Amino acid sequence: MTKLDDRIKNAPEDTVKESWVHKLAPDFAWPYLQLMRADRPIGTWLLLWPCLWSIMLAGHYHGSSNALANWNLMILFTIGAFVMRGAGCIVNDLWDRETDAKVERTKSRPLPSGRVSVTSAIIFACALSLIGLMILLQLNRFTQIIGVSSLILVIIYPLMKRITYWPQLMLGFTFNWGALMGWAAVSGTIELPALLLYAGGIFWTLGYDTIYAHQDKEDDERVGVKSTALHFGDKTNIWISVFYIITFGLFIVAGMTAGIGLAFYLGIIPAGFHLVYQIAKLDIYDRERCLNLFKSNHYFGMLFFLAILAGHIYEL
Repeated sequence: MTKLDDRIKNAPEDTVKESWVHKLAPDFAWPYLQLMRADRPIGTWLLLWPCLWSIMLAGHYHGSSNALANWNLMILFTIGAFVMRGAGCIVNDLWDRETDAKVERTKSRPLPSGRVSVTSAIIFACALSLIGLMILLQLNRFTQIIGVSSLILVIIYPLMKRITYWPQLMLGFTFNWGALMGWAAVSGTIELPALLLYAGGIFWTLGYDTIYAHQDKEDDERVGVKSTALHFGDKTNIWISVFYIITFGLFIVAGMTAGIGLAFYLGIIPAGFHLVYQIAKLDIYDRERCLNLFKSNHYFGMLFFLAILAGHIYEL
């Protein structure tokens, strides 16, 4: 067995062992990279896509002739999504460290397992937030105000699973905030298409995070944590169908109000089929399938972005 194989074999259970974290990062960095979920990029993508959608659609709405005219903003938001998603995960884990220690899937995480101390986690979260602040200061004043206000949602979200069966709704408010920020970064204001993107993203998150929550529903029920997965139960497919229909409808209307070209409506069809695919394949009693379907939402985000790009380039 090679040294790399041995490193991967001895990695904690609650991590993606084939990720770059275990292949390239030094051993001392592992717990911190795991704490910020650097080994699980899906969360960064789900946070980033609403930003990129909004930047692209705002550029079209405000008459940009170059589809990638705002490439600098896309780069800033990509870095920002990576570090702020990491900071958000740390805040979430600080709130949940005692609960995570009682759940089989999460007990090996850096905080409940003791591989990272509470003090070190707070310092690391502050360092990531500082990087996020430096990026935010590159944007216009209105976007800075919108960005700082999102911290309220980041702090409140971990509490919701203790008081309501709808924490996924708060996650939707939080994870799609970039739809407002991206638009504001381009235009200095927030207009109707951005609000429609934000609303559609909330329902999208309600769907995919309910799928994700079905992995832990037995443990959640045992330790007293609430979720839409527990609330919907065997009616989950119906609820997710409703959420995804609303998502698709709001995204279409967002494109219409932004004056996007006909190619957008053709391009969004594959994205719609992907949502249908998720519903058709969902088995709420199969944890692995739930995880894979949750992760597949990265492809939905990409397909919707490409639809916006097509509508911008090809007016038809």
